[in-house]
Amino acid sequence: MPRMTRFDPRAMALLATAHVVDDINQSFIPALLPILRADLGLSYAAVTVLVAAQAMSSSVIQPAIGILADRRSMPWLIAAGIFLAGGGVAALGVLTFLPLLVLAALISGIGVACFHPEAARFANYVSGDKKASGMRWFTAGGNVGFAIGPIFATAALAAWGLRGTLVAAIPVTIVAAVVLLELRRLSSFVPAHARTRTSVGRDDWGSFWKLSAYVVVRSMAYIGSVSFIPLYFVGALHASPALGDGVLTAFLLFGVAGTIAGGPIADHVGRKPVLVWSTGLTAVCFTVLVALTHGGGLWLAIAILLPTGFIFVAAQASFVVLGQEYLPNHLGLASGVTLGLAVSLGGMFTPVLGAIADHAGVAASVLTIGGLALVALILALILPTEAPRHVGTAEAVA
Repeated sequence: MPRMTRFDPRAMALLATAHVVDDINQSFIPALLPILRADLGLSYAAVTVLVAAQAMSSSVIQPAIGILADRRSMPWLIAAGIFLAGGGVAALGVLTFLPLLVLAALISGIGVACFHPEAARFANYVSGDKKASGMRWFTAGGNVGFAIGPIFATAALAAWGLRGTLVAAIPVTIVAAVVLLELRRLSSFVPAHARTRTSVGRDDWGSFWKLSAYVVVRSMAYIGSVSFIPLYFVGALHASPALGDGVLTAFLLFGVAGTIAGGPIADHVGRKPVLVWSTGLTAVCFTVLVALTHGGGLWLAIAILLPTGFIFVAAQASFVVLGQEYLPNHLGLASGVTLGLAVSLGGMFTPVLGAIADHAGVAASVLTIGGLALVALILALILPTEAPRHVGTAEAVA
């Protein structure tokens, strides 16, 4: 039976791949927004409701999934979650009535909610002693999915029109089948204390809710940036939708590199410093972006956004692991909130950014994203310097 003190590459590769195909579906929808807006004649506020619908359905059930995962291991939810996430997106291209589009986005969000708590809990189990260094591969998988989602969407739409969204069902079906085949091995990583529900330390709920507030506000900025980078390039810089999606992909790929770099840094200097510097510099970058490029400066905008992606996403592994360290007896709940609920609540702010764009221009929405990053910085500063380390969580043996 696998030892929990050692990183397991095979299990992490499976979980990271599952995270890739799950999160493709979250950035697929933002990549569709300019096309849906043009083809269906919808407002900014209307199309961004789809992003909010996916986020809302995920946030409603994700805490319950996390609690159930803490009480009883359910690795099959990893497979079910990614299948629903892709199935909802696949339906978007064959629907033209806004309420049905919203329903499809809601179904996709339910899949996201099922996937994240259990997958992140198992990623913790197989990460070894250096949790942030191990978790970076799982979170990087999600970032890769976000990054290639716009490419996937653009290629599919170019080949088959809006019905190209149907290809979203292909990768999730394949990976879900592989997960089902690996269920027995994944189950072997559940440590003894989790099987018997034995306490492994003190849960710091106060610090956890402070962290959750940070993740919510950070996610408002992050999901807003994923939604509005294409819209900013099309609406303010007069670029084509394809170029806007390409810049979004590059932004997200730089985020993958940030995640990979940020994990070991967090294990070395602590989680909080990574959170502080990430959100603080992000606030500066978005402000500079609008100040220097609004109305022109296409290549300068690209030059600013790429390092911003690296900086912004460097904190992701840190806040996931930090949440698990605050709640060592509730890893599923902690994962469901930091990777799911808080992120989803952040996504529900996207229609507000859409309304700001409708009334004051898309540049105003981008400035608002910078302001949200500044608020996240303030919340990061009030966190404890470092979460208590619980040896039982890091070194449990299955």
